[in-house]
Amino acid sequence: NLREVINATICVLENPDATVSQLMEHIQGPDFPTRGIIMGRSGIRAAYATGRGKITLRARTEFEEYGKGRIRIIVSELPYQVNKRQLIKAMAEQVKDKRLDGISDIRDETDRNGMRIVIELKKDANPQVVLNKLFTQTAMQSNFSIIMLALVDDQKQPKILTLKNVLDEYIAFQEQVIIRRTQYDLRKAQERAHLLEGLLIAQDNIDEVISIIRSSYNDAKERLMERFGLDDVQAQAICDMRLISLQGLNREKLEAEYRELEERIAYFNQMLRGVRKDELTAIRDKYGDGRMTEIQDVEDEIDIEDLIEEEQCVYTLTGGGYIKRTSASEYRLQGKGGKGNKSMSTKEEDYVSTVFTASTHDYILFFTNTGRVYRRKGYQIPASGKTAKGTNIVNVLPVEPGESVSAMIHTSDITSGERFLVMVTKNGTIKRLPVETLKNLRNNGIRALKLDEGDELIGVRETDGTMKILIATREGSAVCFDETEVRPTGRDAMGVRGIRLRPGDYVVAA
Repeated sequence: NLREVINATICVLENPDATVSQLMEHIQGPDFPTRGIIMGRSGIRAAYATGRGKITLRARTEFEEYGKGRIRIIVSELPYQVNKRQLIKAMAEQVKDKRLDGISDIRDETDRNGMRIVIELKKDANPQVVLNKLFTQTAMQSNFSIIMLALVDDQKQPKILTLKNVLDEYIAFQEQVIIRRTQYDLRKAQERAHLLEGLLIAQDNIDEVISIIRSSYNDAKERLMERFGLDDVQAQAICDMRLISLQGLNREKLEAEYRELEERIAYFNQMLRGVRKDELTAIRDKYGDGRMTEIQDVEDEIDIEDLIEEEQCVYTLTGGGYIKRTSASEYRLQGKGGKGNKSMSTKEEDYVSTVFTASTHDYILFFTNTGRVYRRKGYQIPASGKTAKGTNIVNVLPVEPGESVSAMIHTSDITSGERFLVMVTKNGTIKRLPVETLKNLRNNGIRALKLDEGDELIGVRETDGTMKILIATREGSAVCFDETEVRPTGRDAMGVRGIRLRPGDYVVAA
């Protein structure tokens, strides 16, 4: 932002030792012409302090009610360099491929009053979950890397600069511009002042100067230079004057002109800092405008976990891919012979595949049939009541079309080296993976198991290194062995044979 940059530059002019923190009081961060929202300040601080950083820029959105309790998302600003037409096309394709769930219609209502993209949601959709999915899977949220690289040392050497270095280089450049622009006036003033110095010396010693000139044959200039310490230019100026002019010199007039020239020379020498400040202020006042891109504080910089109360919850996942989190306090103790309470609604032919109790601060690992693993905190699973069917897993994990969750495991400590994950595939392959190898999971998941073509992961179990493994097949065959017979391997390994299958048979459980 022009106004912010000029204010920071003036700050450096007034205080050459200004710190990055002081400069950031003037420069809040990057400002984009398409507006948008910068999420957090940590990336900006890193870029200004070290020359490198990364910021996240989001579209500006709001929820709008319409119809009978329906909600739609209105997008009024996009991240810089995001093409609106391509964004709408990408969203529509993901909705068609069922990678984006809960959206019923997308249309562009942009007019001369401003941009307006309307995303209408289905009646049972969670608006915040859909919006988070849009930020995760589309260009409505974009990352921008900052590298403050510039040529320094008279544009000879590329160097990564901090914010303070950048402003110093700019000020030095402006100094050279002003010097070149004023050097003619400065040179002329200095030359005239130099002559006046010689003339003032002649005025102070007028009788002796006249005597030297009258008694000289052709060496008057040299004698004047030797006698009064003048240089060639000063002595020549005295010799070139008519005698009558030399006698009639007005000392007050000479002294007044000399004082004026001294002031001008001092101004030219001292003007650099003042002129730069005055000119920058004029540019700021004429062209400076308000900030366009908002910088928003984000909870991640505070550590969102500190803001969430820890409680025990029941986590439920269905075979159709619906997941939910319900507070354990909603379940009551029943006596023997109790009828039981309905704890989840499911669609036809859907069924509950996994259910367990865990803390909202526990890690939950999701293993898919393609061998990928995702990690979420318990509080990141959408909360629902006992009778709700939950949220489709695609709103929680960025799973691909045709990818489904084969296993869901919870753990409070993912760095322990004494626990293992045993993975078994449909074709009978088994792999034992130390839990600690998954401590650096990315949000978009990583591959935990390489699979042959046509194979898929059907089960994952957590062990302590001393358990027995039982693998069962569709045709009723089974094998049991100590887990120590399977050597622990890394994420890139494919595993070993766990059971030899007859033609047409395959593993169903482990």
